[in-house]
Amino acid sequence: MTNPLQMDVPTPAPNERLDRWLAENLSQHSRSAIQRWIADGLVLVDGRIAKASLKIEPGQSVIVHIPAPVETAIQAENIPLSIVYEDDDLLVIDKPAGLVVHPAPGHRDGTLVNAILHHCPEIVGVGGEKRPGIVHRLDKETSGLIVVAKNDATHHFLQRQFAARTVEKEYLALLEGRIEPPKGRISAPIGRHSVQRKRQAVLPIDAQTGKSAGREAITEYETIGIYYTRLVSGLSAHFSLIRANLLTGRTHQIRVHCAWMKHPVVGDTLYGYTRQRIALGRHFLHAHKLRLYLPSGGDAREFVAPLPDTLQRLLDKMNGESEE
Repeated sequence: MTNPLQMDVPTPAPNERLDRWLAENLSQHSRSAIQRWIADGLVLVDGRIAKASLKIEPGQSVIVHIPAPVETAIQAENIPLSIVYEDDDLLVIDKPAGLVVHPAPGHRDGTLVNAILHHCPEIVGVGGEKRPGIVHRLDKETSGLIVVAKNDATHHFLQRQFAARTVEKEYLALLEGRIEPPKGRISAPIGRHSVQRKRQAVLPIDAQTGKSAGREAITEYETIGIYYTRLVSGLSAHFSLIRANLLTGRTHQIRVHCAWMKHPVVGDTLYGYTRQRIALGRHFLHAHKLRLYLPSGGDAREFVAPLPDTLQRLLDKMNGESEE
């Protein structure tokens, strides 16, 4: 542990819960971290272990034993990173397809987190031991932009933006068929598939309760190109290149929504064709733009990652015309 931090409740007291008051006065730490410290007995009010719900009173003495950063078992690895932007607070990385974001069963090493720990070792412990610095994630075969926090204050700052839905995330996806209408909003709740536990699914709304077991999921899309090409089978087919904006951030959201619309993402063997009609080796989904506010202040910054060569070459081989 670090040296105890002592704080006195001012007069008049703000009439707040202990956890909320600490979160406001220790803004460099997240409220969830502060709640963990309270649950672990690391926060004392007038010398006694307190609950998060305690209403603080004028003149009370609050002592916080802030834990030292957790040593991680994750090893740093010298894996090349395509860094789009970096400052003292964060990294914006163009992640390649095939790279898993953080260690998990079956992927203990060789992940983006292993690479980040090599690039900036000080990120250890930020936001949690298993996912240091990670604020959001991309699927293994999804390429494109991902932001990583270098310190707890930035991690908290970015989490609040994602929770408030002020972060703009634009993806490019190539879909099977000609999607109709060419521009629209998909609002369909998503949750874990009832049988195939590795899959997500659109879960229906109960006619009696008017509710769904899934969580709200909203995707806006716009067709920017229609393509047609000869398939592996020798037949020809049409494909739709779309821009997709996530208003929510559910697991596999774009892939699930597009498959639900009967236009799965090209190359997606989990939600689309088991035997792919185009030999690609990954799914055609790319996190193209990311717009967010930096902790350093000022206007929001927009970052752009062009399509990887593999995806651009596929489009170049097809016949098509712009829908813009």
